[in-house]
Amino acid sequence: MRRDLLLDRIRGCLIGGAVGDALGWPVEFRSESEIFNQYRPNGIRAYDLNAQGVAEITDDTQMALFTANGLLCAETANRRDGRAKPPRGHVAAAYQDWLYTQEADFGPDAAIRPSGVSWLNDVEGLRHRRAPGVTCLKALRLQNAAPGNTEDYVKARLNESKGCGGIMRVAPMGLMDWPDIRALDYEGAQLAAITHGHSLGYMPAAVLVHIIHRIVYPRQPEAALKEIVVEARDTVSEIFACDPFLSELRRVIDLAIDLAEHSPDGDPDNIHRLGEGWVAEETLGISLYCALKYRRDFSAGVIASVNHRGDSDSTGAITGNILGALLGYEAIEPRWTERLELRDVIMEMADDLYACQRAAESGGLETPDWTRKYARGRRKE
Repeated sequence: MRRDLLLDRIRGCLIGGAVGDALGWPVEFRSESEIFNQYRPNGIRAYDLNAQGVAEITDDTQMALFTANGLLCAETANRRDGRAKPPRGHVAAAYQDWLYTQEADFGPDAAIRPSGVSWLNDVEGLRHRRAPGVTCLKALRLQNAAPGNTEDYVKARLNESKGCGGIMRVAPMGLMDWPDIRALDYEGAQLAAITHGHSLGYMPAAVLVHIIHRIVYPRQPEAALKEIVVEARDTVSEIFACDPFLSELRRVIDLAIDLAEHSPDGDPDNIHRLGEGWVAEETLGISLYCALKYRRDFSAGVIASVNHRGDSDSTGAITGNILGALLGYEAIEPRWTERLELRDVIMEMADDLYACQRAAESGGLETPDWTRKYARGRRKE
């Protein structure tokens, strides 16, 4: 793949997710009558800016950035030590840093202590609480109070939650150029299982990681999005073949495909058939429906994905991840990027993910800036 195309897709995935998140955030928790009454006549179709003229991101984008930070720390450590240790430990540590950003007290006596692996801790703009998921907060606080090295989060279930707080943050895993896609998918499930222990909380994350990876690192010839979705469904079905909830995940994916291809109904009605997005399989289903139906139109896809009662920022974020990766950053209209909160930070992380994949060819990541960020966890000295 041409390097400029790879960079465009990685940027598109991260920025696209943030766009959907920021568009959906003002209407999360609102009924459809409230949404369509306030944003007449067709729902929210442009950013609802804050008092500073900024489109705010939420915990969805925040945690996706910390996922990427943890992945790059793991990659850096593995290359230095000549090992191939899975990144889940570094990502779990990065999530402790995110948890720290959500606490009101950032002083030396704060109840939550950061792990210190994340240079994102130095970004003041990430210290905002934007309705962070209760399950994520509770799970990470428990881990902070009793730290340990969990080797397999899927097996060591912390809870029975299948909320969407796991899937909404794992897209960066799909941007890693691993040769074994089944191992990649399983690691995506592991990252979700750090906080969400129900299999319908982590299996959809594996599906999303597979889809993102196949889009960004296509086979030859390049597959259509529907083919990628079907392959992801079938591969994850093989990985979790004995899971009792697998049939429900497959049902939602198949329904999303069918509605996108054949339903004459409007988007809100079709989305109702898939759910509201508060749980991971519904979030995935809604996002797949919108991405498949509007696979050539980023704006139409993210707009459809947020105009419903339910978890609008998460369905917007995942739809944006998929369409941004598929169409690339250059296909995202400037109206979505110009006022996006922390756009420069998101782009910096995307460019670092790209540099990491490129270094697999060139053989090194040992620049002073890289070492400071991904070995010492500091944005500046």
